[in-house]
Amino acid sequence: MSFNWLEYFNLAQELVGQTGTPAGQEARQRSAISRAYYAAFCQARNHLRDQEGHPLPGDAQVHAYVRDQFRDSPDSRRKQIGENLNRLRIDRNKADYEESVPRLDTMTVRDMTLAQQVLAMLSQL
Repeated sequence: MSFNWLEYFNLAQELVGQTGTPAGQEARQRSAISRAYYAAFCQARNHLRDQEGHPLPGDAQVHAYVRDQFRDSPDSRRKQIGENLNRLRIDRNKADYEESVPRLDTMTVRDMTLAQQVLAMLSQL
């Protein structure tokens, strides 16, 4: 079944405290996947920029740049951060753009775990 994209507006209304039609679970899960990715990505991006002095691309290429800086490292923790960011980005794109996302429940749980791992590993670098 195709996702009803208007559910995102319902969720947006809820988030800002406006009354309206409550958002459905699918909108919440899709949003959770997207927000989890951006939390992990932005923390990783800021780590590279602020802690390691990397000059970052100023366009959408920054997503691949950040992922690759971690994934291509010989350090196993950094490599895992990059792998997790890659999986999160793939799933975020599905959640944000695909009409239908198979096994969304499972994907949501996995992505929350992956994002939590990224955030924890970054705090240990």
